[in-house]
Amino acid sequence: MNYRHIYHAGNFADVFKHAVLTLLVERLKDKPAPFCVLDTHAGAGLYDVESAEAQKTGEFARGFGQFAGAAGAGELPAGLAPYLAAVRAANPAGGARFYPGSPRLVRALLRPQDRLVACELHPEDAASLKHLFAHDPQVQVHRRDGYEALGALLPPREKRGLVLIDPPFEEPGERRQVAQALARAHARWPQGVYAIWYPIKAEAEARLFHGELANTGIRRQLAAEITVCAGGDPETLNGCGMAIVNPPFRLEETLGRVLPAVHARLAAEGGTRAAWLVPE
Repeated sequence: MNYRHIYHAGNFADVFKHAVLTLLVERLKDKPAPFCVLDTHAGAGLYDVESAEAQKTGEFARGFGQFAGAAGAGELPAGLAPYLAAVRAANPAGGARFYPGSPRLVRALLRPQDRLVACELHPEDAASLKHLFAHDPQVQVHRRDGYEALGALLPPREKRGLVLIDPPFEEPGERRQVAQALARAHARWPQGVYAIWYPIKAEAEARLFHGELANTGIRRQLAAEITVCAGGDPETLNGCGMAIVNPPFRLEETLGRVLPAVHARLAAEGGTRAAWLVPE
């Protein structure tokens, strides 16, 4: 509960995560029926990247800072346009001072019939989140444990939608906890789309996590990953991934077009991949 995302807002991991998240939400909009997005670890919702906390790490400059402005925008895939538009919408005065967290990003993409449920346990971040959406009838904010919320809030009344599970992975055994929480949530709502973000420090740890996810017995699991450091120092965040359960049809092909363009803006080392962990 001590994790504060302000130190990392808009870093390369956010760019990757939010680009994939946007693709998933946009695909849900292909059908007119309403959907719900449940964000289990929502954070504060909006971050001032000129704050002392953000400036302390400088991660924004090496992340979304590489996309800020219009230079070379025409070279980017069309699939990134809704993501970039959502970040611009968080900065109505222009520039890129504010970076939207996942709940603010999702809210910018919703149609009038859709709904967002955002959960955050940290008291300050939960208060900021409630203030951000205080008068928004399409958003519900809960100060509660995200894992507990998976049992309490699923399935949603809309019967369609997405669950974003994005914990900080600071606690020992959290990878196993995520896999167990996914299994319980999927048992309650098997038709939902689930997106689970995870860090990549040591390659072996990521593969162990893949094994934990595969051992749930859940079919149709796709993994998308980005790495930005070739050295593989296990003490460094060298990359990250998103495991997606029930991905939209041919999502791996879309990721194959979008992720290399994201990587090209972010790093000269590493690369991207999208592969099935568990097929049909």
